[in-house]
Amino acid sequence: MRFSLPDCFRALFALALVASLLACSQPERRPEPLAGDAAAEGLEMQLLHFADIDGGGTGSLEHVADFSALVASFRAEMPERTLLVSSGDNYIPGPLYQASNDPAMAEITGSAGVGRGEIAFLNAMGVDVSAVGNHDLDGGPEEFAGIIQPDGRGWPGSRFPWLSTNLDFSSEPQLAERVSPDGLDADTVQGRLAGSVVFEIDGRRVGVVGASTPTLNQITTTGEIGISPADPDDIDALADIIQDAVDELVADDVNIIVLAAHMQQLQVERALAERLEHVDVLIAGGSNAILAGSGSELHPGDVAVDDYPLVYQSPLEEPVLLVNTGGDYRYLGRLLLPFDDEGVLEIERLDTSRAGVWASKASVVEDRGAEPMPEVLAIRDTFWRILEAKEGHILGYTDRFLDGRRTMVRTRETNLGRLWARAGLWLGRQHEPEAVIAFRNGGGIRGSIGEMRVPPGSREAREVRLQPPAANRFRPEGGISRLDLETALSFNGELVALTLTAGELYDIMEYAVSGIAPGATPGWFPQFTGLRLGYDASRPARRPLEPGQGDLNQGVDTNGERVRELSVVAPDGTTTELVRDGKWVGDADQQFRVISLAFLAQCVPLPGEKDRQAAPCGDGYPLRGLGNPQRRNLVGLEYPDASIDFVTPGTEQYALAAYLAEFHATPEQAIQLRPRPSGEQAWLIERSGLHQQPTGEKP
Repeated sequence: MRFSLPDCFRALFALALVASLLACSQPERRPEPLAGDAAAEGLEMQLLHFADIDGGGTGSLEHVADFSALVASFRAEMPERTLLVSSGDNYIPGPLYQASNDPAMAEITGSAGVGRGEIAFLNAMGVDVSAVGNHDLDGGPEEFAGIIQPDGRGWPGSRFPWLSTNLDFSSEPQLAERVSPDGLDADTVQGRLAGSVVFEIDGRRVGVVGASTPTLNQITTTGEIGISPADPDDIDALADIIQDAVDELVADDVNIIVLAAHMQQLQVERALAERLEHVDVLIAGGSNAILAGSGSELHPGDVAVDDYPLVYQSPLEEPVLLVNTGGDYRYLGRLLLPFDDEGVLEIERLDTSRAGVWASKASVVEDRGAEPMPEVLAIRDTFWRILEAKEGHILGYTDRFLDGRRTMVRTRETNLGRLWARAGLWLGRQHEPEAVIAFRNGGGIRGSIGEMRVPPGSREAREVRLQPPAANRFRPEGGISRLDLETALSFNGELVALTLTAGELYDIMEYAVSGIAPGATPGWFPQFTGLRLGYDASRPARRPLEPGQGDLNQGVDTNGERVRELSVVAPDGTTTELVRDGKWVGDADQQFRVISLAFLAQCVPLPGEKDRQAAPCGDGYPLRGLGNPQRRNLVGLEYPDASIDFVTPGTEQYALAAYLAEFHATPEQAIQLRPRPSGEQAWLIERSGLHQQPTGEKP
């Protein structure tokens, strides 16, 4: 359960724990159990932490210099007793990821290669250890190996270990040789993979354990990596796996333990905090949820979802601190931790006045008299030089903020999601004229196109103004650049055409809204066109027929009860009603041609293939077992009316670029789509829980 302490007491508690974790420095050998006076002394240490450098665009470049200044300033206060920990997602395929492959980046990284420039930032800042996040694997195991290991041509690899105790990397041929035993001295496993490592700090041994979301095979490219537990929703089984790793450290006389847990949803880390024993601090990752005290200075438009740190109680009635920060180098978390000679946090000595979440802002950096790290500045400036040409390449215009914010595209319809669907359907119909629907997972939209501005002096989220892209030295007002496109659609998924029955479509939409819950941001929430969808998130959500069958289509017999209204709206305005007031009213066997992503349909065989049992359906979408999908890949086909030469035809970036050129190429043709539903629909969303997603308009 959540551990209740007086506010001032809790604050003191949090700072002390941070201090002891951050102060750890890397050992030169595998630490041996301590004896004598060294073992009897307590420890004061500093834990600095961050996660989720995965915005995909230039957001990290805008904040990394100030972030490095904060790291340098805080580390200077406790240089021998500080740990800098990442909880995963240190990069994501997108503009920066690809820019690292430019020959100009070799001046910084020694030799060019995707993702290396982003790891060079972490090396320059002296990151001590990182958990493995889902986006760290988006390029697949082979690209991941090329990023973390030296290449013999100048690239040193990552100068820190990567941890996940519930992933078996030894079963993946590209990574097997990078695996080290658990519990080794962190210095001996730089650029390698393990479940845990140990640091020696001021004569004390501090262990760090890593863990990754068990849903990895649904949301990234895992190859042959073994993932436990088999049921990704079994939190007790996940806790048992992590506990085994913690117990091994405890048996080796390590009594100060940090868990870096990249679980994607903060409620999972909350649940783990109440189940695990002997864990002092749990650093969350993947959710971008900001934990911060009421007096913390945040970036404009940001809102904390809870306090920093959250304090829980383990089954042994030990205090457990849970912390998290926003991503893209926007925040640095800081805990100051005093431990006694038994490795127990001394609550009465906690100093909360200097702990918390620190915004990477010029004003904050100036107040501390801090300076950015020169090597970080050099890497950042190299990135900017490579990316300048993309920012000046204008594809179209918008008069609206195109909303790709994580909390929006994963919980409701947005205008950027609707624009993606219109573009995909328009392009797909050039080869699939019968297509009437396009849908995708909202989590694959990685950023907004536009500006978020706050009036001077305001700290109120409701005063944030969402505006179209501002003019800069590279682009005009309202211009949508190639860099915007590559940021928002950084995965650049391939388009496919499928045939679905009405019953299959019903089950897919039940799944698409199954993850909605307070505080949740499910990546599979739908963005679409050609449908009208109303759902009630208070009703029972769709569930698998049995563990491991979450992607098996149940058809009109779906066990979900959330979809209350569902209609197909063809481009000519013809409407086919399928569900009314929660009751099925359609023809279950009626067929519809749809456009979607190969990522979601990777489990769907092409004509002539027997099956794809080994391939998971992306984001868990229930596309396995479709009756007659007639899958057709749209990549590489000819699109004579579109002259887009910088991206592969038939991909989502290509579709949107071609759509902008066709319909929104000039300021007079600027996009006018509202950022979100309004009027009565907004009232339904905010007051009753019945969500209406009315996207059936013509392009």
